[in-house]
Amino acid sequence: MVGHDIIVIGTSAGGLKALGAILGALPADIDAVFFIVQHLAADKPSILPQILADVGSLPASHPADGEPIQTGRIYVAPPDYHLLVNQGSMRVVRGPQENRFRPAIDALFRSAARAYGTRVVGVVLTGYLDDGTVGLQAIKKRGGVAIVQDPEEAEYPSMAKSALRYVKVDYCLPLAEIPDRLVELSQEPAAKEDAYPVNEEIEIESKIAEQQMNTQEFLKNVETVGTRTTYTCPECNGSIWQIGKEEPLRFRCHIGHSFTANVFLAEQTQNLENALWSAVRAMEEKVTFSRQMAEQMKNYNLTSAVTKYEDHAMNLDKEVSLIRDIILNGFATKRAIAPIDEDEAE
Repeated sequence: MVGHDIIVIGTSAGGLKALGAILGALPADIDAVFFIVQHLAADKPSILPQILADVGSLPASHPADGEPIQTGRIYVAPPDYHLLVNQGSMRVVRGPQENRFRPAIDALFRSAARAYGTRVVGVVLTGYLDDGTVGLQAIKKRGGVAIVQDPEEAEYPSMAKSALRYVKVDYCLPLAEIPDRLVELSQEPAAKEDAYPVNEEIEIESKIAEQQMNTQEFLKNVETVGTRTTYTCPECNGSIWQIGKEEPLRFRCHIGHSFTANVFLAEQTQNLENALWSAVRAMEEKVTFSRQMAEQMKNYNLTSAVTKYEDHAMNLDKEVSLIRDIILNGFATKRAIAPIDEDEAE
């Protein structure tokens, strides 16, 4: 029987050190393949594969779209592209961001769960926010194994804590213990896949990430797995659906943008702040133009008109100050409403 030989790893802030500690300790003859998503700057070249190959004994690369999967290799998602796993090959797709990220950990994990079921091991390491949690849930639904870095030693524990909060993980381990566990799992027979069928949600969301449906199919599919809300997508302003009833609360638009609740709220806040600054800009332009009109009226000795334009500019300037105060000190742009204490017991 085949072992747990499909290993997907997700990380963000602090991830380079964590990845090096794990991949650098693996034997060259491990019978497994590794897929990595680390959140990378979209506008800068990545040398992450070279770094990971240098610290360990496995070759690493950014794969091309459609490239066949080879055992004993590390595949790293390129900057600004999702890395998706299919049976025997990979997709490298510049699809919509998930949780503000491209590449997204959830997209990789979900695709691997769909393609390889019980053979998959998902590993969530250090990082901000909660990317990886929903993908780890998909891996568990397909009978795979979930590993989370011990948040007590994680440089940035948010991703690990989120996974522990919402997923029944199999192992919560310090970095030093993860390589040996991965070797052991690669040698243990995986359960029969037919006991953990692909559910409709995993199938549809995987297809959305691949971006190979037409408009009617996108809309039909998101309607199938979600409930339409009165909200709009913070990225594209389209209609948005609440997906499923499980925690964490999450949303998706039919274009493909996806958000967990905390990220959705953060995006709403940013969009509201942007709108308020746009209002300030438009109003300041009107203040300036009203004063220009007052100067124009002076040239024609239209005293009454001069007074009205100057008064208008002065009163409008007061309203600009009110909006500025909302941006700087109001509730509309408040970011941390009910932050989860990092020291809170899980």
